[in-house]
Formats: sequence, structure tokens, C-alpha cells
Amino acid sequence: MKELKIFIVDDERILRVTIADGLRDEGYTVFEFSSGAGALQQFLEEKPDVVITDMRMPGMDGLELLARINQLSSQTEVILMTAYASVSTAVKALKAGAYDYLTKPFQIEELLAILRRICELKKVKSENKRLRSQFEQKFDFSSFVGSPEENASLFELIRIAAGSDSNVLITGETGTGKELLTKIIHYNSSRKNQPFVPVSCAVLSREVFESELFGHVKGAFTGAEREREGRFQLANHGTLYLDDIDDIPIELQVKLLRAIEERKVEKVGGSKPEPVDIRIIASTKTDIGKLVQEGKFRPDLYFRLNVFPIHLAPLRERKRDIKILIHYFVNYFAHGRKVEFDVDAFNSLLSYNWPGNIRELKNIIERFVLLAQNGKIDITKIPQEICNPVSIPFTQFIGHKPLVDILSEVEISAIKIALERSKHNKTKAAEILGIPATTLHTKMSKYNID
Repeated sequence: MKELKIFIVDDERILRVTIADGLRDEGYTVFEFSSGAGALQQFLEEKPDVVITDMRMPGMDGLELLARINQLSSQTEVILMTAYASVSTAVKALKAGAYDYLTKPFQIEELLAILRRICELKKVKSENKRLRSQFEQKFDFSSFVGSPEENASLFELIRIAAGSDSNVLITGETGTGKELLTKIIHYNSSRKNQPFVPVSCAVLSREVFESELFGHVKGAFTGAEREREGRFQLANHGTLYLDDIDDIPIELQVKLLRAIEERKVEKVGGSKPEPVDIRIIASTKTDIGKLVQEGKFRPDLYFRLNVFPIHLAPLRERKRDIKILIHYFVNYFAHGRKVEFDVDAFNSLLSYNWPGNIRELKNIIERFVLLAQNGKIDITKIPQEICNPVSIPFTQFIGHKPLVDILSEVEISAIKIALERSKHNKTKAAEILGIPATTLHTKMSKYNID
């Protein structure tokens, strides 16, 4: 890489010209200046990548020029030259922001070696900037795909959460996008350049819980051959995401509560609490309020986590989102190839209950795109459990849900099927269900059915 634009600033003409000629021979673009003031006059117009300046010059010296350059640009590297070599001078220059330091007289090869390192550094910075841009775009608000009208209130909550440091508790069924939502909050917050550390509480056993979260010292237990940082320390200044927080055994919740409240953690086997600056986001697939009532979750921990609650509705309650997500994932997996559904196949997807939510939908669409060799997806490619959802075993349908939730889901499904059969004529839908129209209206309001 010889694309560097270089300023050489030195009041000694012979040395300045000698260095400039040597760099031009290597393919660099070089500008010469006899004073710091002259270099600054052209700085904003030319925007050099590197400034090589003498330390001692009449008028503005090299350190003052370095300070002025730092004010104008964070992208320009400065190399200082001096005939008055001393450790203190070198340290002063580097502390002031110089990239490197050369003692006169020096060989041109020494300077070329520094410039090669600067070239590599700029390549790395450019690649990091490109990757960060892609990463931030991946987790902007538009990455949560869905109907803007239905998700307007959700996006407003996300904006508020991203702009604060308050603890957030995200509730929703498995596959609704809780981790994606957490990353959107983190990467749109003031902590976006700090660590994002996820922890799946569901996979932490009692034996490793404390060590994983808080770390341990050497010899704390059998197998602890070296000291280890916990997730709290790794997330310092950033965000700690506690997924499936409802799976933490109740006897271990008190230490988690203490760490969250005091913002201090103590390693297993240690005796000195360590301060941490973290933002907590937790998620749960169950109703923690019910666990609190049943004595399975500490109320004080629940209140500490539930400062700013956000609920993600299941996909069966977001019919507009289903249509948008189908098109989104088809485009995502087709990679520019044209893939279309016929009417019957598409309607079967819209009518399906999607118990696995977005995760299930994504996997199904990926399979369909692979099967659509001719670019068409017809009803024959739709799995039986989607075409005839009643064939799903009842034990699979109820899972571990409370009876009240099962009955609610049955009512919701029955109402939506009746509305579809009646082409959304509420009077006819009520007749199909065998209930008064006023009762249907009440239930539609209760379940937020449009």
C-alpha cells in the first residue's frame, strides 16, 4: 500500500528534500514544508495520512504542531524527528499522541519500516470501521422485522430502553426474538462499544453457576488450576444478558440479587469484592410473577430485574408480521433467486399457529427455498402439520402451559378461524361460534384481535 499522502516539515532544506526524494522513490505522495504554520495552511485541503516533523523549529515546534494536528484530525499519524535524543523527550512525544519517534541522523529504511506499519494499521482500522458499520446496521431498529404499525409501541419502548441504563426484563415465548431485541438495545445504547456478554441461565448447573457468573480464584475448588474472570467482570462497562432468568435455582438467586444491587462481585474462593459497571438485561419465557406467587422466584430479585418490562407477543398474535417475515426470509435464503408461493401454500402459512414463533418460521422458509428448484412453492411442499394443524398431538400442543393459557389459545384460534370463514363478518362469525355478537366483540377486545 503506497497510497499514503505524507507531509514533511523541517526547517533544514537539505534533510527535508533528501527524505522527500527517498519517499517519492518508494511511490508515496509527498509535500514539503519549512514550517509548522505552512503545513497547517495546507492541512485541511490535502488531509495527509502522515506528518513527519522536526521536533525543534523556529516559531511552532514539533510538539505544538502535533497538538494542532490532533485537534484537526484523528486519522493523521505524526512521526517526530529530533537530534536531541533523550528518553524523556521520546516519552513526552508519545504521550502527546505521536505514532513514533526518530533520532537524527537515521537511515531511510528506518522511516520506511515505520510507514509500512502505519499502512498496516490503516488497513486494520479501515476494515474494523467497515465491519463495525455492518454490525451496527445488523442491529439497528430495522433488524426487528415486522409491521411498523403493529410494532410502533414496541419500537418506542426499545428507544427508551436504549437511552437509559435501567435494568430491562424481556418476556415472550421461545423463538419470539428476545436475544435480537436485547442486542438492538445494547448496540443502540451508550455502551455499544463495550462488551455484550450473553449468559444462558438454563444451562448453568448449581455447581458452576457462581464460577461462571462471578469467576473464581486459583484453588477455590477441585480443578480450579488458575484464576478466572466471571461473566460479570467480562461485561464490565457493557451489557450482561441473562437469558432464561427463570431457570436460576432459587437458592442461588440471593447472590445474583446482591451483585446486581451492589454492582460488586466476589469470586468463588476470594475475599475481596470487585466493582463492576454493567447494564442488566434479562429475558424469560415464563410468567415470573406466577413463579413469585408459587415461591419459586425471589420477589426482590424480580422487582430489581423488572424495572423496565418489554413483552414480545407470540407470532400467532401478529398476523401482519407473518406475511412480512415470510417475504423477508424468502429473500434472505433465495440470494437473489426468484421464489414464489402459490395462493394455497401461502394461505396455509398465514393460518398456521406457529408454536415455535419466528425461529420455526425461519427454519421452515429455509427448507421451502431449498425445495423450490423451479422457483415455485405449492401446497404439496407444505408439511402436514402446517396444512392440518389439528393433527398435532395434544400433549405437544399443551407443553408445560397452565390451563388458563391453553384455553385462551383455543379461544383465540377458534375466533380467528370463524372470522376467516366469515370473511371477517363479525355477525356471521358469532353465528359460527354459537355465541352472541356482543360476546364475540368482548373476546376480540380481550385478546386484541383485529
